[in-house]
Amino acid sequence: MAAPTMTEEQTTFSLAGRSLKLDTASDIQQHISPLTPSSKHIAIDLSGNTLGVSASEKLASVLKSQKNLQTANLADIFTSRLLSEIPPALSSLLTALRELPNLHTVDLSDNAFGLNTVAPLVDFLSQHTPLRHLILQNNGLGPAAGAQVADALTALASRKAEARKAGHDVPDLETIICGRNRLESGSMPAWERMYRANRRVKVVKMVQNGIRQDGISLLLKEGLGACEGLEVLDLQDNTFTITGAQALAGVVGGWDKLKELGVGDCLLGAPGGILLAEALGKAGCCKGLEMFRAQYNEIDAKGVQALLAAAKGMERLRRVELNGNKFDEDDEGIEGLRLLLQEKKEKAGDDLAGEVEWGLDELSDLEEDSGGEDEGDEDEERKEEEEEQEAKREVVLKDADEEEEQTVAEKEDKEVDDLADALGKTHVT
Repeated sequence: MAAPTMTEEQTTFSLAGRSLKLDTASDIQQHISPLTPSSKHIAIDLSGNTLGVSASEKLASVLKSQKNLQTANLADIFTSRLLSEIPPALSSLLTALRELPNLHTVDLSDNAFGLNTVAPLVDFLSQHTPLRHLILQNNGLGPAAGAQVADALTALASRKAEARKAGHDVPDLETIICGRNRLESGSMPAWERMYRANRRVKVVKMVQNGIRQDGISLLLKEGLGACEGLEVLDLQDNTFTITGAQALAGVVGGWDKLKELGVGDCLLGAPGGILLAEALGKAGCCKGLEMFRAQYNEIDAKGVQALLAAAKGMERLRRVELNGNKFDEDDEGIEGLRLLLQEKKEKAGDDLAGEVEWGLDELSDLEEDSGGEDEGDEDEERKEEEEEQEAKREVVLKDADEEEEQTVAEKEDKEVDDLADALGKTHVT
């Protein structure tokens, strides 16, 4: 049997991707023998295996001794397990991790955390003050369990503050990656409160969550807008429309340190694309932006021209992704963007140019531009949609607490649990 993989410095313990089915304590013991109290591991990667309750309990008893551990990758560790097995197994592991004073990064992606299984995660997140980076991708949360996760992180912010008052050196929560979790608009009141509580967050990725325009608007205006140190924001594959576009345009100017902005496949629409580009072009806005992703948004030639004007003031811009929008590949604005990015690449020099992506993405799937509406019709449409947005926003703000407390319909909850069950039986790559 091959020994567990180690780095040359012997700081990382890994069983990653071995597809081991570890049911009992004896099953796992033979694989974790290097994890002794005297070992100096700072990272552990158990992803891509499946752990039963007894195996998890044994692993937990060993993890408690790893006081130097800084990162734990526990992604995809419950494949084929029953939903009834996950809570006790997860509880054992997270209770052990909570005792590690240096553990700042936790990845629990591709595990089933629906309403029936999320409790141990909520308990851990609300108490582990060393946490800096949290990765939850594809967990089948749904809006109700998603709100519980957000509330736990809000509670964590309070615990961090209390620890600092007691004289402890406690880091801020810096990274939140929570995508493909069906959070939907119903959980956004909890998430916006969480971001206000953890306003020093730097990286936020919440892609493909079924969040509609009202939820996006609330999240941006009342939550993320308070995070002035934001460096990366990725909200791709949610629904903005002009409502969300206006909200983003209203807050993006407050993110002086923003390096990456992802709003691809968000249905910004032509007016929304112009609004956002014009906001990015305002004096002093996002000068450090390096990457802008806005594919499949119905952005037209006018939006491209507005983006070109904005890009001229972005000293570090190197990559723009616009495939799937509504303009011609030989559009004047596109050609201007292409030349501008090429000039920036040449100015950066060979060393930097070879390390990162530059230029425009491949424009292989552009939609045909129908010629667009005339400016009068476009302005009138924008005005009407903005008025509707303001009315809806008032309702969202007024009912925010009721919306979060409201129990998701039984049918929807069942769908979430079914999804979590399916995740528990499927290896997701």
